[in-house]
Amino acid sequence: MEKTKKAEAEISIEDRLRALYSLQLVDSEIDKIRTLRGELPLEVQDLEDEIAGLETRLGNLREEVVVLEKSVQKKNNEITEAEALIKKYEEQQKNVRNNREFDSLSKEIEYQNLEIELFNKKIKEFNAQIEEKKVLISESEATLAERKSDLDNKKAELDEIISDTQKEEEGLFKKLEKVQGVIEDRLLTAYKRIRSNARNGLAVVPVQRDACGGCFNQIPPQRQLDIKSRKKIIVCEYCGRILVDDEIINETKI
Repeated sequence: MEKTKKAEAEISIEDRLRALYSLQLVDSEIDKIRTLRGELPLEVQDLEDEIAGLETRLGNLREEVVVLEKSVQKKNNEITEAEALIKKYEEQQKNVRNNREFDSLSKEIEYQNLEIELFNKKIKEFNAQIEEKKVLISESEATLAERKSDLDNKKAELDEIISDTQKEEEGLFKKLEKVQGVIEDRLLTAYKRIRSNARNGLAVVPVQRDACGGCFNQIPPQRQLDIKSRKKIIVCEYCGRILVDDEIINETKI
């Protein structure tokens, strides 16, 4: 810990400012690459999420169709059983010994016929539901195919951009890591916080025409002299960005 503190103390304010501005330049170049990609990564993610949702929906619909088809089959089996019972009761009626037994069997036959009517009604309802779900399946399959085509196109477009910029981006990340290595954690954390709150991603800006290069508010002359003296890190009192003078801007390259 003492060694780290000593190393940090050996880095002058001017060197810290140069390192911070170098860091800003590298981050800005990375931002440009990400801007080139635009909304494509988000669009790809959204399409992947939508496709996953459609596939889940299709899976559920197909399972529901299977369940309904089994229900239809079950009712058909029950109809067969009821018809067998009717046939059995009709045969028994031929051998009854009295009217009471005949009437009892007639009621059983009537009951089974009512059951068959109910089973047929249920089958009709199940088949209607099956047809509705098959329409939904067909529509969902068409939408899924369309979304998959869109995803393939978006991925191809994104892959092309990534391929074109990958080498440059890798180089920038190496520079980023190198520059971050000479900036103490406290200052690096402050830089990242300022940058995350800045709409244009600029945490370190020059004084231009006596104004902050970030928010364009006027900087008092004495404060401009303090910035040029590089004796301490000065931030804009309006937007909180770190301010550097023209000399650092002109001399710092990435």
